[in-house]
Amino acid sequence: MSKTNPDDFKQLAPTGKLRGGVVTAPAGSAFFAIKDAKGEVHGVTVDLLTAFAEALKLPLALQIYDNSGQVTDAVASGACDVAFMPRDATREGKVDFGPAYYFISSTYLVPAGSKIQSIDEVNRSGVRVVGISNTTTVRSARRTAPNASVEEVPSVELMTQMAAIGQSDAFALSHDSFAGLLPKLPGARVLSGHFQQTGISVAVPKGRSAALKIVSALIEDAKKSGVVRRALDRAGFKNAEVARPAN
Repeated sequence: MSKTNPDDFKQLAPTGKLRGGVVTAPAGSAFFAIKDAKGEVHGVTVDLLTAFAEALKLPLALQIYDNSGQVTDAVASGACDVAFMPRDATREGKVDFGPAYYFISSTYLVPAGSKIQSIDEVNRSGVRVVGISNTTTVRSARRTAPNASVEEVPSVELMTQMAAIGQSDAFALSHDSFAGLLPKLPGARVLSGHFQQTGISVAVPKGRSAALKIVSALIEDAKKSGVVRRALDRAGFKNAEVARPAN
């Protein structure tokens, strides 16, 4: 990354620390981080924010959230300086987005014994869907399955508990997220195809053009240099495809 004006640093990290937001879940994904037995947080987004802080020579202050809606609101309020989150039109009205490092496809998981075989079958009267509050996935589920009833829960952990006891008909999340959760849900199935595709992109508070320029350059550098590839590999997603650099 080229030399940065000190005033631009101040716009990105006004407290002198890089306050980076991450979202945790019971199983890691290309987006979700996990907590180990000691309470330490690990994952792709943690590695990327660590690389950002090292490149900027700033201390990293991780902020932990239960869902992407929470981290969106934290960035929007300026309480969080930078984070990664799935991008959609609702969020574009709250934060400013830079490039994506990965693209997700959202689908449904159905619990053991379910007769639902396809995404289209979810869009029926009487079908109950559970999604994570204030997320791109739950908003897309409402749009694409208007005949179903959609309930929002605050965390992937609660969703997993509900899926384990069949406390709904379908559960909305991304394919890569379900890959880590399936071992915890004997007999559950992930439906093929998708009802949404979007990028997991870097985001900063609105109106901070200098900050956006800095983090956009950092994530592009991370894609080109292999930092993103190594972060995905370390998290166990060796087949996950890194988003192409913008140039």
